[in-house]
Amino acid sequence: MDWSTIVPPSESILELIVRGSVTFLVLALLLRIVGQRESGGLGITDLLVVVLMANAAGAGMTGNADTIGDGLVLAATMLFWSVTLDAVAYRWPAVAHLVKPRPRPLVLDGRLDRRVMRREFITEEEVLTQLRLHGYSDLDMIARAYLEPNGMISIVPKPDKRS
Repeated sequence: MDWSTIVPPSESILELIVRGSVTFLVLALLLRIVGQRESGGLGITDLLVVVLMANAAGAGMTGNADTIGDGLVLAATMLFWSVTLDAVAYRWPAVAHLVKPRPRPLVLDGRLDRRVMRREFITEEEVLTQLRLHGYSDLDMIARAYLEPNGMISIVPKPDKRS
């Protein structure tokens, strides 16, 4: 086994970093535009890291890339952008809304917000299903329900009128 042909990157490190950066940032933007629902239970950057890291590292391990070094440079680039985007969102809250999605209101004072539902492609039946799963049988019981950044729906019930 010739380690000199397996480990060192076969491509320019700068080219690998640029390719990894462009791929990560474009996919992050596209997933941000598509909407929160599409990311399921993971955050968008978590989803990107899992998918792209598996692809980048897997290619180096299985020989799809020319060397292990290619996969490691790409994996390091993905981790860099994931941490950088999280740090930017934390450090500058004014920029966070561009990088991180915010909760979107699906129910306001017992009424469905159909504009948000259209934007996120969520049907009335899907919202009602989530309410039932949380133990609520009627929209009138709900003060607010939000589509959270991780794709889950959170519910804030109306105060009990008996108290």
